[in-house]
Formats: sequence, structure tokens, C-alpha cells
Amino acid sequence: MPSTILSARDLEFMLFEWLDVERLSERPRFAEHDRASYDALLALCEELATEHFATHYRKSDTEEPTFDGSKVTLIPEIEAALQKLSRADLLTLSLDEEHGGMQVPRVVASACMAWFTAANIGTAAYSFLTIANAGLLLAHGSPEQVERWVGPMLEGRFFGTMTLSEPHAGSSLGDVVTRAVPADDGTHRIFGSKMWISGGDHEMGDNIVHLVLAKLPDAPAGSRGISLFIVPKYLVDDDGSIGERNDVSLAGINHKLGSRGTVNTAPVFGDGAFTPGGAPGAVGYLVGEPHKGLSYMFHMMNAARLGVGMSATTTAYTAYLKSLEYARSRPQGRSLTAADPTGPQVPIIEHADVRRMLLAQKSYVEGALALNLWCSRLLDEQVTAADDAERLAVGQLLDILTPIAKSWPSQWGQESCSLAIQVLGGSGYTRDHDVEAHWRDQRLNPIHEGTHGIQALDLLGRKVLGGGGAALLALAGRIQETVDGATALGGEPAAHAAALKATVDRLGEVTFGLAGLGDPERIMANATVYLEAAGHVVIAWMWLEQLVAVGEKEGDFYDGKRAAARYFFGWELPKVTPMLDLLASGDTTTLDMQASWF
Repeated sequence: MPSTILSARDLEFMLFEWLDVERLSERPRFAEHDRASYDALLALCEELATEHFATHYRKSDTEEPTFDGSKVTLIPEIEAALQKLSRADLLTLSLDEEHGGMQVPRVVASACMAWFTAANIGTAAYSFLTIANAGLLLAHGSPEQVERWVGPMLEGRFFGTMTLSEPHAGSSLGDVVTRAVPADDGTHRIFGSKMWISGGDHEMGDNIVHLVLAKLPDAPAGSRGISLFIVPKYLVDDDGSIGERNDVSLAGINHKLGSRGTVNTAPVFGDGAFTPGGAPGAVGYLVGEPHKGLSYMFHMMNAARLGVGMSATTTAYTAYLKSLEYARSRPQGRSLTAADPTGPQVPIIEHADVRRMLLAQKSYVEGALALNLWCSRLLDEQVTAADDAERLAVGQLLDILTPIAKSWPSQWGQESCSLAIQVLGGSGYTRDHDVEAHWRDQRLNPIHEGTHGIQALDLLGRKVLGGGGAALLALAGRIQETVDGATALGGEPAAHAAALKATVDRLGEVTFGLAGLGDPERIMANATVYLEAAGHVVIAWMWLEQLVAVGEKEGDFYDGKRAAARYFFGWELPKVTPMLDLLASGDTTTLDMQASWF
């Protein structure tokens, strides 16, 4: 039976028929790998995800973490699954060999990890946060910090978090007030409260390594005054053994709509619950230079944003596959042209409106997956670029695509999960089926690691207009290459190419018009509409890319790709036109609305 977690066939198509991942092995960094090793890794991840992550998905949703005032308790299946993941050395897939990594291309690693987020995002999140934490320290930590903290994390003995938000500040990180007081021994004592910290406390592993944003006494105001500190749950002695408890405690845990297996916490640093070294204050170790913490954290956050996009995609993908399986097996009603009203019922997939909902889901999840893997492929190109000019060009594309890769799957993955529920009808609204849980899991994605609105401001304000439009022009150039290839095929691909070309040109005109408004508030007032319009354009590009890769190949799989592309260009891309019309009008409705009028 085909998996209802992910489609191995779709991953195979995207990696090897479209992105030509095998050619990456021609680059020295990936020379030790080939198609056989990639296939083996993908098969291993599918097996582990199926047998050890998906099997406790419903239990981790219904039996969420508890806190008794002193410790957090999780269901035991979570730790058992994470141990399977670390013992298979899958935490080190794309890391450098010098740090014990496999140096697998990021695009292959992303496809491998997609199995786990699709199977059980609540459990997988602990490992992915740890991987991101370790990656930041490898990039910005001292050799001593790497040795003490990163090694145990990559072995699965320590877990990691990113500890940014505070109750009063939320996404406005420049307003954090957590304090870092220098100590005589070169460490710092951390005092403050954080909020919404995923994986912030539990009893798994030997330790939890928090990366904490805090301000030194002489810090400049705002985001320029933020420093980054390693603050472990337990101190670690020079020989690597676990030492005394650090002054880190919990005010409580947050009870979430979805993704319930990942405990979400309100940690407190330095309230005197513990006194390491006989004094209050959580012991923290400065990472890098003072006041540069936010720039370091963005190393982790950018990776996390791409990870959120993939998680949003895979959550919607598994919901789609489960609704597809249901539609194939659920008999209800008869054909509109059936002559005998007492004849046998047909599976609901035979009804056009059900196929419409399934096609919409297919176009969303396969388009989003293509974007996720494309961005991962760009990361591989960036790290193996032949020169600085190539590295800069690839980085420019990544910059403009990252907010889209995070937000588009988050928004349309939610719609896809909603359609999955609708396909199941009344059954979809019950806990007898997983799709309602996937819908709840999905709802977090437009919020964390930079909300939908923040991504919109980032895309239009920083990535497009901030660079004088150069990144948008670079993106348009890459899209034009695809348009040229599709045009050469003739027929339907050429027609889709013409539609995409016209929409890209209009997006450029509207962007130029926005830049000419002059007033920053007017320019940015409708940034969210800009993000959503640009996102649909990019996903249409991804579908045209896939269509070119399909070419004249025959079979149900390829016919399905053609149908999904036809759906997206016929039903979804036209939605961009009224968005661009609104942007071109310079509408000020949201600016003109006064708070007192609500």
C-alpha cells in the first residue's frame, strides 16, 4: 500500500528527475555520495518515520505534556523515537565531516527529514531545534563551546532550544529585557523570563542547551543591544560530566491548539530556585561578540524559517494523502448520469467536487514541496559555489525566496488541511481520523519563526525594495529561464509559460509603482497582499519547472503532474490579478482606519 505519510515517488521525481541531485556528487564536497547512498538514506528515513514516529502521533496529541511544578513529563514514545533518530546518525546528515557529519547535500537531507515532520511534527521538533542550535554554535561559537555543547547535541545526549521571545515583547525582540550581568570568572549571570519556548524543559537526554537573547549592562537600546548566551539546564564540568543544576526553572507550560507533543514553556532564568556556585542567577556563556546576538540568532532563524516551510508542507501533504485514501475507499452516492438509483454506490473520488478538493490539495502540497527542495538545492549551490560572485547570486535568490518558502506553505497548507477535512465530511470533523489534528498542527506555522505579517514586511521592505529591486530582477531572470524552456515544448506548457511571464511582468510594474509612493507607511501597508501575490507567482513557477521535467513522459504519475499544473494555472494563478490591482491602487483603507472606529 502507498504510504499516507509522504509520497516516495514524488520525492524521487523531484530529487532525481527534476533537480538532478545526482550531479551534485560531481562537486568535491559531495563526492562520497551517489544515487545508491541517497536511496538508502531515504528508505531508512521512511522506515523509521513509519515505525517509530507515526505510530504514536495520535497518542502524543491526546496525551500532551504535563508539568507538576517541578518537572515536565512526556509520553515515553517520544524519547524512544528520538533515540532511534540519533542512533542512526541522522542528526548529522548535512554537517561537515570535520564535525562528524556526513556532508550529504542539504536537498537530500531535507527530503529525508521531511518523512519525520510528516509522520509526527510534535516529536520531530525536538531534534530539529537541536540541529539548528548546533548549527548556530558551529558557525559562531568558540572551539571550546563547540566541543562542550555541540558534540553531545549531535550525539542525541543534549537537546537544544532557541530562547527569544518574552511575555511583553513577543516578536519585537528589540524590547527584550532579560539581563546578563558579567561575573568575575568570565561567565555571566542571566536574569529574566521568556515565553513560547518549544522544548524548553523535559527529562529527555542529559541536558538542555538554551540559546538565550539578553542585554548586557552597557547595551545600546533596541535590537543593536542584544547579545547571545549559552545557558544550559545543567552546568557541565571540564571533563564533560554533568554538574549542578543551573538557575533555570519553569513558570509553567502553554497548552496549545496543535503540535501538542512539543512542550511549549515559560522559562525563568535567575529567580533563585537554584544557586549554581552558591549564588543566584543562571550561568550563561557569551557567544561571539557582545551586542551581535540577533545577527547570530538569525543564522538559526533563517534555517528555522525554511524548516517551518517544510513542516507546513509535510503536515499538509500527509493530510492530503489521508483524505485521498479515504476518498478512494468511501462509497457514497452515484454518478449524476446513473440510470438506476438503487445501483451500487461509487467511491466519493468519482464525484467532480471531491476531485476538485483533492486537486487543490495536490497542487498546494506538491508545489510547496518543490519550493522547499529548490531552496535546499540553492543552499548546496551556495556552499559549493565556484567563486564569490556565484555565491552572492545564489544568496540573493535565497534571501528573496526564504519569506515565501516559510509563509506560502504555512498559509496554503492550512487551506489544504481544511480541504482534507471537507473531503472526509462529518468524519473529518471527528477525532476518529487524523486530518483534524493535522489542521490544528498546521495553525502554528503562520505564527512562529516570524509571523505571516513579519515575513511580508521582510519580503517587500528588506528583500525587494531594500536592495533596489535587484533580488526581484534576479528571481525574474531565473523564472524567465523556465519560461523559455516551457515555451520551447509548445502546447500546454507554452500556454502556462505565457501566463506566468505576463504575471511576473505585472508584479515588476506594481513593485516599481509601490517604490514610487515615497511614504514608507503607504508602501508597506499592504505588504501581506504583496507576499501572497509573489508567493502564488513563485509556486506557479515551481509547477512550470515540474512540467518541463515531465516533458512527454507517460503514465499515471506524470498525467497527475500535468493535471495539477493545469489546476494551478487555471484556478490559482488568476487570483494574483486582483491582488496586484489592489497594490497598484495604493489603497490606504488599513492606514485610514482609526483604532477608535472598531
